Amino acid sequence: MQDLTAEEKKDAFEYFSATADCSFKGIQLKGKVKFVTSFPDIKIQYVTSFPDIKVKHVTSFPDDCGEWQIVESFPDFEVQVVTSFPDLKVQLVESFPGMN
Repeated sequence: MQDLTAEEKKDAFEYFSATADCSFKGIQLKGKVKFVTSFPDIKIQYVTSFPDIKVKHVTSFPDDCGEWQIVESFPDFEVQVVTSFPDLKVQLVESFPGMN
């Protein structure tokens, strides 16, 4: 996935805000995730306020929106943590994960 323009990010944010859809560019934001350093499906930035999605790391059954199980093989999607120009801003939580 290439870097998105500001307009594409705005459109995507408005889309999942309006529809409460838990996906980004067709990728469901739940399930098994692998952290990579290059060629990610999604670039994320960790924030403490105003996130696009709140994420809870779980050890099994990542079935609900915002529940991510960290794996090394057979991921549903791959993410790269960046400090600038993310596709999504993520806040780690212990309860109530999901889209904002």
